[in-house]
Amino acid sequence: MSKLCKNYLSFTFLIMLIGWGLCLLCSFNGNSLNENKWMFVPYLLGGLSPTIGSYLSLKRNNEVNDMKEWLKNIFDYRHNILSYILVVVLVLIYILPRCIISGYENGAPVFAVIFMIPMMLFGGGLEEAGWRYIFQPELEKKYSFTVSTVIVSVIWWLWHLPLFHILGTAQYGQNYFAFGLNVLGLSFALASIRKSTGSVWLCVLFHCMINSLSGIYIIHDNIWGNVTAAAVLIICSYALVKINGRKKIFH
Repeated sequence: MSKLCKNYLSFTFLIMLIGWGLCLLCSFNGNSLNENKWMFVPYLLGGLSPTIGSYLSLKRNNEVNDMKEWLKNIFDYRHNILSYILVVVLVLIYILPRCIISGYENGAPVFAVIFMIPMMLFGGGLEEAGWRYIFQPELEKKYSFTVSTVIVSVIWWLWHLPLFHILGTAQYGQNYFAFGLNVLGLSFALASIRKSTGSVWLCVLFHCMINSLSGIYIIHDNIWGNVTAAAVLIICSYALVKINGRKKIFH
């Protein structure tokens, strides 16, 4: 593992443990995130740990000169329309099988997605400044696409663990292993977007859309829906990488 990867993981997990560790201590004492709004400060710090870790590690390794360059690399929005269509299709491939197999309840109105996607930059999307900007491509320098993606998915899954024990989070009380299947499928989808388009921004957009739609369609906790969605995403990801490797459709 490269020095950049090690620095990135060290910063990310240290910041996460500080932020979510404080939330865990409060939760163990019966304090809920919903009832204690001040807890959102360390909660947000933990959630932004991959983003903060990204800048700190890139700066430390002289990979970026300043924050302006770092932001420019993340928000690389100039891509052809097919790249944006690809993101939407992969989002639907993830959402539809889970809705059909697991069932769902209506949450926020559908039009709310317009407002939720920008909000989800700070609710998950900017994690991609680390996982797919740094970690995935760095691993692919040494390992295959498959091995790299599995490594990223396992570490990403472990990073989420504290959320399942903090009172008031969306993950509290959910099936952590079923969530792991989601993470595996999403990791392959995001890795294929990164590899096919070379874009961090499209990974950010995909992540924002997934999290936004999860607030609109509240899908029941069912492992078979997760298995199906993950399997379909993985198959589509391999097909996407193979096709784009030949024709370079999305560059």
